[in-house]
Amino acid sequence: MAVVHVKGFATWQDRKPPYKWRCRHRKTGTMIDTERFPLGSLAFFAECARIVALNDKTDDPKPGTLGQLIARYRASVFFTDLAARTRADYQRCFDYLQPIADTMLDRFTPPLVVKIRDKAAAKHGRRFGNYVKTVLALTFAWGVERGYLKANPAMKIKGIRRPRGMADANRPWSDSERDAVAAALPAHMRLPVALMMYCGLDPQDALKIPPTAVSDGMIDARRGKTGVAMWFPLPAPVVAALAVAPKHDAITLCANSRGKPWTPSGFRASWRPMRQALELAGAVQPGLTLKGLRHTVATILAEMGYDERTIADMLGQKTVEMARHYSKRANKSRKMSAVVTSFDAELNRRGTKNVKPA
Repeated sequence: MAVVHVKGFATWQDRKPPYKWRCRHRKTGTMIDTERFPLGSLAFFAECARIVALNDKTDDPKPGTLGQLIARYRASVFFTDLAARTRADYQRCFDYLQPIADTMLDRFTPPLVVKIRDKAAAKHGRRFGNYVKTVLALTFAWGVERGYLKANPAMKIKGIRRPRGMADANRPWSDSERDAVAAALPAHMRLPVALMMYCGLDPQDALKIPPTAVSDGMIDARRGKTGVAMWFPLPAPVVAALAVAPKHDAITLCANSRGKPWTPSGFRASWRPMRQALELAGAVQPGLTLKGLRHTVATILAEMGYDERTIADMLGQKTVEMARHYSKRANKSRKMSAVVTSFDAELNRRGTKNVKPA
């Protein structure tokens, strides 16, 4: 069967039996039922035209609606000046809110925002639900300042709490886990992991920085999400990884086994089986993530006694809030060590004897 190409639509065939043909509208993600509308038939082209017409209609939002507010916010410098990754995160929320874009702004109330948050969390997880609430609050705040709304209905809405007993996301790595992973890495993965492990780079930043970001033993780059500059000497393990990194002609500092720039999904596909093998061997504990290496760097720096502003500068953070979050384990451990030492000293002063078990 000949492949049918329609502008704005992706067409492909399943790789496994029954090798069904599929078609998706790129902009909205709307799938076409190719059994009901056979590929290349008049009914198929009519369905494509209908989906395009619906999308064109949403490009002109109604006055006084959420869709109009979002469109005007996206056109403002408050959105365009955000980092590319932050804009992409916001856009995911805006795409999710598209079905209610025609809702009038005066209909939004705190209970409605809570309902939207909870529905997003039920469908895509707690973190996404909270993020939708946050983006709504920011967009509404922008609208209040410009007279689109009288009040921000999402301003005092709290995020959904983490379930009790839920494991921490992106936990810090232990020293033994870092050693086990470093020993198992193939040559083309050592440099990007070293940048994450010792410089605290976000995985996507480590994969995307150009060769010019490293020179004369220094790293000079910007964090993709915040745009904050990061400039400091390269730790010795990164210098060593650079010295033995496979040569390539890619436009990025790090490259895959074919000498091409890494994609985030491609790197995850290489990392996953290696991590799973190490888990089975008992070399690492479950819950190991590449993002957790940022937490690891912050934890080590906090244990060394560095202040939160210094840790934030190392991680490319504008504020100290995330540095405080990343290093909370180390801060608590250091504090409790001092408390227990004082407690032991007080017990000795009081002459309290240790009781041996029977």
